[in-house]
Amino acid sequence: MPIQSLRLRAFAFVAGVAVLAFSGWVGADPPSRVARLGYATGAVSFSPAGESDWVQARINRPLTAGDRLWADTGARVEIQVGGAVVRMSAGTGVSVLNLDDRITQLQLTQGTLNIRVRRLDPNQMIEINTPNLAFSLRQPGTYRVAVDPDGNATDIVVRRGEGEVYGEGAAYVVDPRQAYRFMGTDLREYQYIDAPRLDEFDRWSSDRDRSYENSVSARYVSRDVIGYQDLDANGTWRVDANYGNVWVPNRVAAGWAPYRDGHWAWIDPWGWTWVDDAPWGFAVSHYGRWTNLSGTWGWVPGPVRSRAYYAPALVAFVGGNNFQLAISSGNVGGVAWFPLGPREVYRPAYTVSRGYFENINRSNTVISNTVINNYYNNTNITNVVYANRQVSGAVIAVPKTAFVQSQPVSVAAVRVTRDMVASAPVAVVAPVAPTERSVRGAAGPGDKPPPRAFERPLVARTAPPAAHVGFAAQERQLASKPGKPLDADARKELKPEAAAPAPVVNVVARTREAPPTMRPPPAGPGTKPGNGRGTSDDQKVTTTTPAVSGAPNTRVRGGVPSQATPPIQAAQPPEQRGKPEQRGQVEQRGQPVATPPAPPRAAAQPQVAPPRAARPGAAAQSPEQRGKPEQRGQVEQRGQPVATPPAPPRAAAQPQVAPPRAARPVAAAQSPEQRGKPEQRGSGEQRGQPAVPPLRVNPEPAVAAGQGKPQIPAAAPNPTPAQSQPAPQAEPGRQERKPATGESNGKKKDSDEQKREVEDRKRKG
Repeated sequence: MPIQSLRLRAFAFVAGVAVLAFSGWVGADPPSRVARLGYATGAVSFSPAGESDWVQARINRPLTAGDRLWADTGARVEIQVGGAVVRMSAGTGVSVLNLDDRITQLQLTQGTLNIRVRRLDPNQMIEINTPNLAFSLRQPGTYRVAVDPDGNATDIVVRRGEGEVYGEGAAYVVDPRQAYRFMGTDLREYQYIDAPRLDEFDRWSSDRDRSYENSVSARYVSRDVIGYQDLDANGTWRVDANYGNVWVPNRVAAGWAPYRDGHWAWIDPWGWTWVDDAPWGFAVSHYGRWTNLSGTWGWVPGPVRSRAYYAPALVAFVGGNNFQLAISSGNVGGVAWFPLGPREVYRPAYTVSRGYFENINRSNTVISNTVINNYYNNTNITNVVYANRQVSGAVIAVPKTAFVQSQPVSVAAVRVTRDMVASAPVAVVAPVAPTERSVRGAAGPGDKPPPRAFERPLVARTAPPAAHVGFAAQERQLASKPGKPLDADARKELKPEAAAPAPVVNVVARTREAPPTMRPPPAGPGTKPGNGRGTSDDQKVTTTTPAVSGAPNTRVRGGVPSQATPPIQAAQPPEQRGKPEQRGQVEQRGQPVATPPAPPRAAAQPQVAPPRAARPGAAAQSPEQRGKPEQRGQVEQRGQPVATPPAPPRAAAQPQVAPPRAARPVAAAQSPEQRGKPEQRGSGEQRGQPAVPPLRVNPEPAVAAGQGKPQIPAAAPNPTPAQSQPAPQAEPGRQERKPATGESNGKKKDSDEQKREVEDRKRKG
């Protein structure tokens, strides 16, 4: 047992070390995806990651985290990334905050973006961070995001698809049913807006989309290859017996070869990167392989069903530190390269894991695992035979100064002989240290954006990585290992030597991990755009004042109403007050029903309870009065349950006694509806107070005019005049009360006594 335990512990230790080592390798891998500056017209400026200078933007420039773009007046830009296209209108500034295999995170400080998402994998998302909110796109569709030049409002228009907006403590779903304008940073203030009609920028975006939808090249390449749609108008597809589908460019100069028209740039974290001049040059430079078919160059894509991995340049370098070129001024140090052919292994100049090494080769060509493993384990590749190395004109060479300064290769190229190439070794790294110009490129100065365009604080759902330290902080270490980029760990230990631009990002607190499912609270029925109603977040339930119907673009703040908010009862429409089932409820569309506070009691007219002697009269109420619960002696309040009063004591032998005068004001407080119904008259009923029994002297029916003498019950003794109470005067608005049976009995008694006296006199006489 002890031996087995020690073996298990040793195995666990080794496995843990292996996992940590593997995790470190995986963490060092650069992203397999990249963005491309695919189209630019007008004055478009570019600033590399960690730099403050702005230069003229060049198409086919790979974009990565930290890069910034500015489209000036009259300019337009198209950024391609994975299965999405982001287009910038004039006066728009965009930064790439984060770009990896999972997320594309962009900063929009001002201007308008049109975003067309054709495809998103389940684990991928696109996030647009603005000064007001973070907008996450998780579904294919068409979206428009606009930020005003002052950064005070952000418009979200979903024409197709679905997105999520995040603010400080709030999150909502946005879909094509409604467009919004959000102010502030907590989503509590917003407007309903009409989706803008298609303008010139939208129509241009739609035309560009058709090039993707109708692309023939989409049948032959992986869906992750960026720039494949540009191959349609610039070449033809043919089938080769050895390599299958091959694309051949149709408009190239005589003697043209791949990786000839363009320049080299230093882009972290990949290092030396090829930037092609041709509009169709991005896909064929960073994916697939090149082959020479009887003097004609053809591009062979990788497997169609494989996820494509981006590579900075699929080439092999010739020579080393001692490689010399003969030019007019004498021999100078030079750099030469040639394109890799099909089934040839690409070895990156940057540090990668074994899995990355396998994927970047398998996704760009058809190659066996045995060959990949042999190359990964063997760093000596001098004995490898490369097919394109022997092709005439395939090797391109330039002086080191032209290479480092990102000069156009077609202008600076130097012809090399076959013997020079054959005697020079092959390397995976161009042994040249970059300079500041290698990072910016050879383009001239560009127009600078407004001073505050990229300085506004942002709202983000996902925390972006640390800002790039810039080239100045890396220059010394890069010079010590020419051509080798720093890995992620080494770059994290560096501190920027200059005040590199870094966005101010406010990451909203994550109240929940799952995406929101609730749309912003809608307005009431018939509300036009501009009449919105908001809450602080999707978890808080609040009451808001109804918006004014028909007012265009009316700001409505959500949350708890202030003390100056009018009482909710006064704001209820007549339709709500006229329906009994709606009384006592504050009904708002999109909000739960909230119970209002109890109305204040009228101190000027206090309610006086009737004497106990008058209680028996409640038992004598008519069936009409007893049949309606709302008319019984119940405590009725809006929004409160009805309470039943205690049962009166039984005292049938006692006569009815009228309530004192102090209780009379209650009757005057009755509503016209109560006074208008005969069965409710004299009841003294008021909302929220007990009902007063009707004034009846005797429970017997009243004597109608023209009827005979009423019968006196034997069980009830005739009251004396002293016990009788004077009849109360009729109040305004009430019917004249008919004399009760007890009053007629008093008059009848006097008449009978007089008759008996007359009869007695006659007998005595």
